[in-house]
Amino acid sequence: MDARSYIEAHRDDFLSSLDEWLRIPSISSDPEHHEDVRTSANWLAEHLRATGFPSVEVWETPGLPTVFAEWPAADPEAPTVLVYGHHDVQPVDPVEAWETDPFTPTLRGSSLYARGASDDKGQVLFHALGVKAALASSGSEAPPVTIKMLIEGEEESGSVHFADLMRANRDRLACDTVVISDTTMWSADVPSMCVGMRGVTDLQIDLYGPDRDLHSGSFGGAVPNPLQGMSDLLSALHDDDNHITVPGFYDGVVEASDEERELIARLPFDEKEWLDTAASSATWGEEGHSTLERVWLRPTAEINGMWGGHIGEGRKTIVPASAHAKVSFRLVPGQDPVAVQQGVQEFVDAHTPAGLRAETHFSGPGTRACASDLDSTALKAARSAMEQAFGKEVLLTREGGSGPEADIAEILDAPLVFVAVGLDEDQIHAPNEKVEVPLLLKGAESAAHLWREIAERS
Repeated sequence: MDARSYIEAHRDDFLSSLDEWLRIPSISSDPEHHEDVRTSANWLAEHLRATGFPSVEVWETPGLPTVFAEWPAADPEAPTVLVYGHHDVQPVDPVEAWETDPFTPTLRGSSLYARGASDDKGQVLFHALGVKAALASSGSEAPPVTIKMLIEGEEESGSVHFADLMRANRDRLACDTVVISDTTMWSADVPSMCVGMRGVTDLQIDLYGPDRDLHSGSFGGAVPNPLQGMSDLLSALHDDDNHITVPGFYDGVVEASDEERELIARLPFDEKEWLDTAASSATWGEEGHSTLERVWLRPTAEINGMWGGHIGEGRKTIVPASAHAKVSFRLVPGQDPVAVQQGVQEFVDAHTPAGLRAETHFSGPGTRACASDLDSTALKAARSAMEQAFGKEVLLTREGGSGPEADIAEILDAPLVFVAVGLDEDQIHAPNEKVEVPLLLKGAESAAHLWREIAERS
């Protein structure tokens, strides 16, 4: 039986298992659901044991548990591949916006609605089906590569303990390639592979002037105004070409290759449709780059919020005592978040008017960007595997969001390959999250081909 036939024959069993798992409200950011996250980890561990993984463990952390599983290849010299995903899910608020209960999986047509259906339980579970399909098609009792699975329980709440967990278990996690199944494709009709994710760092800036709000008639125009100072500071973040003016900001930026830019340009991108999705009437950004390049390949600075002084009803003509802003920077490969933070601090110091005092508060060390090597054997194997499953060319994309992938690549010293079948319209992190069942089955088939492709190319 070939992989596709096996997957079709076991479709109902797969959906039944996924239904069970999706009913567990494993919301890691809500302490009231922490026991549910542990229940989710135990459920997955049992499922992987039933799949045939000879070694399955639930790894505790100071927070919430991660599941580790390993299935050695028949050939001890075969490559080792580690699959990363997560079993925790986002909160469901506002619950009244859901058409059906978020933890009662509901199949409507080819779409399965439930929190976690796409992000990320469905995409984790297709790997279990994929390895069984690979064994069925080969007639073997062990996969052609050693498969390890590392399924985190805190991704949706910042992966706060994940890097330390990997460092503590580096020997157990040793691998030649990391497969990430927590991203999206371009569309159901245009299969694609993500080959990079941006990093991020963010901060709050506070400017302080007089010790109290002042009467603008008595003092206005004669003392520095914190809101005016903040406005000037933030407007100086970009020059006339919308380049970011933070000192050293572009140092080390790894430019995308001509090949990747050409493949991105081949995507059927409709800017008008994209603007409709963005509820915007115009595009904006760094000169010399397309819209997709701006959201995937280029770093950004965004003013997330600004406040201070009187914002209530009626008049209150004052010079405010303080002004505040939240700013975030999306980063690309080659940028060090800590170095960017140092540059931002220099920028704030240089643009704080005399008579005002500035404070900066970064939310943490930041997250680095990551990118796949387009020439790597693993990426070529993954692209071929997906093309066999989908029956057409697989194009390349990146994602503008951020996750723990850069830490995974650095700590495990292994290249990243993204094999995922989610869609932007799956409404992850929003009410009515869903996943397309046919795509999950294609994901399982891609995984089945992937192990053989990697073994044959090693």
